[in-house]
Amino acid sequence: MFSSIIDSHCHLDFPKFSKDRDEAISRAREAGVEAMINSGIDFKTNLSSLRLAEQYDFIYATAGLSPSVASTKDDERIGEVLKQLSELGEKVIGIGEAGLDYYHYKELGQRQKQKETFEKVIEIADGFGKPLIIHGRDAEDECFEMSKNLETVVFHCYGGSLETMEKIADAGHYISIPTLVCFSEHHQEIAKSVPQELMIIETDSPYLSPRKGRNEPAYLADSLEVIAKLRGITAEEVATITTKNTRKAFKI
Repeated sequence: MFSSIIDSHCHLDFPKFSKDRDEAISRAREAGVEAMINSGIDFKTNLSSLRLAEQYDFIYATAGLSPSVASTKDDERIGEVLKQLSELGEKVIGIGEAGLDYYHYKELGQRQKQKETFEKVIEIADGFGKPLIIHGRDAEDECFEMSKNLETVVFHCYGGSLETMEKIADAGHYISIPTLVCFSEHHQEIAKSVPQELMIIETDSPYLSPRKGRNEPAYLADSLEVIAKLRGITAEEVATITTKNTRKAFKI
């Protein structure tokens, strides 16, 4: 167990936790996870993230509009979430996840829709002075160019190039290393290279498990040992550094 870790991005409100949500949260606390940031992706999960944050004083909520929603032809649904973000901005600690996903969405029309929607989300984050949490997949460089002038940006589950990561770091934005680092060589390169003062960690639970099956915040501890070995420091130091950075990024 570590003295203090923060899972900077998880989805504890998702159905995969319906049967044992409280137990999963307890396991996280027992593993040293002192706080969890639960990220909304659409109208429903923005509300359920807030409910979790109201239920547990160590869980914090962000409200977002994912590329999967932004890619739809349902302008009414997109507009509804944008309006919701404008209403929830004061109640959450960050805006996102939001961004561009060119891995799952290949059509130019879908990508253009994502960009137009992301622009609006960026404006909302900027208006509230809240951190923007970016989902960028195969579009990290474009996400950076669109958001680089914001005060605080977190690249959630970063998997882009080292070159783009350098640009992100030069702008003073944060890189979040997922539990994928336990088995992905590319993410290990990222973990080795990211500036210490901009490194935070996450599980993206219930996804990207370093073990078999569903991921959960308790498994964040698995990545600490891997990152520590890569950087030539102790796992406890990784925990201390990333906790400090997460608190600074999200003002918690």
